[in-house]
Amino acid sequence: MKELLATIRQCTVCQEHLPLGPRPIVAANSQSKILLVSQAPGRIVHETGIAWNDQSGKKLRAWLGVDENVFYDPSNFAILPMGFCYPGKGKTGDLPPRKECAPLWHEEVLSEIKDHKLMLLIGAYATQYYLPKEPKNLTEKVRSYSDYLPKYWPLPHPSPVNRFWRTKNPWFETSVVPMLQEYVQSILRSDA
Repeated sequence: MKELLATIRQCTVCQEHLPLGPRPIVAANSQSKILLVSQAPGRIVHETGIAWNDQSGKKLRAWLGVDENVFYDPSNFAILPMGFCYPGKGKTGDLPPRKECAPLWHEEVLSEIKDHKLMLLIGAYATQYYLPKEPKNLTEKVRSYSDYLPKYWPLPHPSPVNRFWRTKNPWFETSVVPMLQEYVQSILRSDA
């Protein structure tokens, strides 16, 4: 796994499309229990090299009910974005993740993680990639999360840009987040 992650971190496949150049963000080990499959790193994450080191990360950790020590332990959480590098700025937020990364690297990383218990599909890009034949939109997938267990748990993206979705869907934080926290804790406690 260490060699694979080192290779990914040296990837330059789409460097000509990246405004700040390549800086692949990925973390995992062969014992990772929960996989965080998300969009792509933002500008702050690109600059620091630390995944989820921004407001989105704070909100995600709150949703999961974990602190930074638990979150950044790759035995607990693997970080596997759809696009490993910052894609640049768009009109209403960051550009979509580059399409090269997931097909190029995800299967290889997943083959090295022996017995993960859950994939959190964070945002539309991750849910569309891993649930391509599912006709429901992201909101419907999030609402019916239990239909995808024990393999997947679809989530909205925790970005501040997505605050309007959270305002329109208060059931998520009142009903789904407590269930998510309980499920995550049960996984983290297993084999502890």
